[in-house]
Amino acid sequence: MAETMQFDLVSPEKRLASAQVVSVQIPGADGDMTAMAGHSPTITTLRPGVLTADGPEGSMEFVVTGGFAEISARGVTVLAERALPKQDMTSADHADMVKDAEAALEKAKSNFENEPGPVDDAAKLLADMVAVGDHIKL
Repeated sequence: MAETMQFDLVSPEKRLASAQVVSVQIPGADGDMTAMAGHSPTITTLRPGVLTADGPEGSMEFVVTGGFAEISARGVTVLAERALPKQDMTSADHADMVKDAEAALEKAKSNFENEPGPVDDAAKLLADMVAVGDHIKL
């Protein structure tokens, strides 16, 4: 049996998970990554996507909209801006997340008229949110 590590997922509203797991698949801003026991210390930002934790009790999947993941040799702690168990995600939840991303894009366009960086970041956030819906078939 593979070595386990501690996994914790919290959002501003509540703690969503605290368990011993074998691996955590993270939708990182710079690409997807998998953390396992013994991983080198890393901190990464999250992009909208599905975070999966696999453990002796099975898999847990969560839709996250952003935040941070701190990875160490002993575990993974995820501080999510917004997170929901994938099985609890509804089309209304997804529509709300897309609406928030659209509002962020419009705000970036008006606040950063001649600065493509923040506008591009907001457009990517919106595209990632739409992709999450496609991925989980909403």
